[in-house]
Amino acid sequence: MSARRVPIRHSLVTRLLVTSVLIAIAAITSTAWLATRTATRAISQEQGRSLAENTEVYNELIGYAATHPDWSAVSPLIEQRAAGLDRRITLMTDDRTIVADTLDGPSLDSARPAAVVDPLNLDLGLTGGTDRIDPRAVGPFRVPDDVRDALLARAKEQLACLRGSRLDGEIEPLPDGRFTVVLTTPDPRGSAGRCEAKPMTASAAEEKALRSLGQLAGKCLDLGEDEGLEILPDFNAYLINYVDERSARPAPRETFRVDVDADEAARISECVEKSRRSMLQPHVAPAVLLFITAPDSGADQTTFTLSGENTVRIVTVTGAVLVATIIVTVLVGRRLVRPLRTLTDAVDRQRPAPVSAPDEIGRLARALNDSIHRRDRAEAQRRAMVSDVAHELRTPLTNIRSWLEAAQDDLAPTDAQLLGLLHEEAVLLQHIIDDLADLAAADAGTLRIHPEPTYVADVVTQVVDSHRGTAQAAGIALTMQIEDDPVLPADAVRLRQIVGNLVSNAIRYTPPGGSVTVAAQGTAITVRDTGVGIAAEHLPKIFDRFWRADGSRTRATGGSGLGLAITQHLVTAHGGTIDVQSTLGEGSLFTVRLPDTPTGPRQG
Repeated sequence: MSARRVPIRHSLVTRLLVTSVLIAIAAITSTAWLATRTATRAISQEQGRSLAENTEVYNELIGYAATHPDWSAVSPLIEQRAAGLDRRITLMTDDRTIVADTLDGPSLDSARPAAVVDPLNLDLGLTGGTDRIDPRAVGPFRVPDDVRDALLARAKEQLACLRGSRLDGEIEPLPDGRFTVVLTTPDPRGSAGRCEAKPMTASAAEEKALRSLGQLAGKCLDLGEDEGLEILPDFNAYLINYVDERSARPAPRETFRVDVDADEAARISECVEKSRRSMLQPHVAPAVLLFITAPDSGADQTTFTLSGENTVRIVTVTGAVLVATIIVTVLVGRRLVRPLRTLTDAVDRQRPAPVSAPDEIGRLARALNDSIHRRDRAEAQRRAMVSDVAHELRTPLTNIRSWLEAAQDDLAPTDAQLLGLLHEEAVLLQHIIDDLADLAAADAGTLRIHPEPTYVADVVTQVVDSHRGTAQAAGIALTMQIEDDPVLPADAVRLRQIVGNLVSNAIRYTPPGGSVTVAAQGTAITVRDTGVGIAAEHLPKIFDRFWRADGSRTRATGGSGLGLAITQHLVTAHGGTIDVQSTLGEGSLFTVRLPDTPTGPRQG
């Protein structure tokens, strides 16, 4: 048969070329995308790191400004931070007058500040909070030292109460000199509510500062003479009315808290914050601009640009890679197709293919040659199996026919003995058919098992009990040894079939006076006999179908030769292994090892 030329659209070279081009395009595209993504990610990470560093510097400077009236002592702080970050830190006023600088560098007159450091007007984008005034700015609202001791004692009492309720916490000092107890253990039953501290009351010094704050906020709100503000130490404010009691003797004025709507409450809060900022202004450092820049360039952020020259370079390199891919693909494709055509021609002519090289095509040629040999062997095995099956079925069928014909010709009486013989032969015939059905299911992949936790001792006991009568009739001692009562994931029915096949096989090949021992330990099940044993040259064949060490044995004396083959398939379906050790004239040991984890329903 002459080889026809493959159309160009179906040619392997064409498909290889198209595939290579697509791969090259995908590789180039993915590489460019990956490079861009990597650069972008690196820039984002750098910017994120820079933002985190800026936030740390900002928070430290806010803390300094909230606790100092000016910037005269800030230089050690910013110099330490600048050395750690390898950056230049500069503080400037709104008119760009330098307040503090870590080193000389480019002018920052046109630079953009990283933040405005003002403890009375925080940058919420950097702090992540909601309060515009830093809590560390306390000024005249700080608790006097003599009051701090009483507040600390009250916090300790609250902590002791919590610990008495099987809870725990920590005492944390607040910037204004007060203390708070932070719960450190879960409180699912809400027991901590019984230990809450009494509402905060202001000391005499605080009362004076809070009254001043209330007066300033009252002016902001344009309150009348009969109105005022009650401001608590936590700066929550409430509108109150004063009422005079008219009596013979002067009496103090009573106060009544007035409920206000949301708009009025927001206006009160705004005025309190404005007045509080006014009172704190002399106690904090003035607002300054913060610059965190590179020491040499003065740049404040990372930039990435792709110039026109770089763009042309990328396009040129990409085109060169694509052209080189096409040329190499064509050359390699032609070299690849030549031996394939030779291989196709050899197959068409039904002759061994030449093995030209130790590559994939050479392996393909060897595989084709091996398939021819395997096909011949499979055909020979099929013929042998058909012959063996016919032979195994012929004996019981011949016996049944002979006895039936003898009964028809009145040569044999139709009695219980004849029926027993016919039944025995029918059972043998059914056994052969069942064995063949199991092997056919294994070959077709439909031999299924359903593993579940199985007590191996129960299975072994059932098998031993069912074979004990046969063993006693043959004069054989059948015993079992179970250790630790193992539980394995197995199909109990199929496991009994496995052990039963091995036990019946051991009894069959053990002479009278011998012994058969079934043992189970861990994941292993063993069947040991003191029988005739198996020669070393026969061990590789014992799991073959219809194989017997003694060719003179019939099914009645030596079985059909299918039991061990079926057993091996069942063990494999469980995901386990079976092996045999034997010494001629001394006996054999079959060992089945099953996995100790379930494999799920499987096909053999």
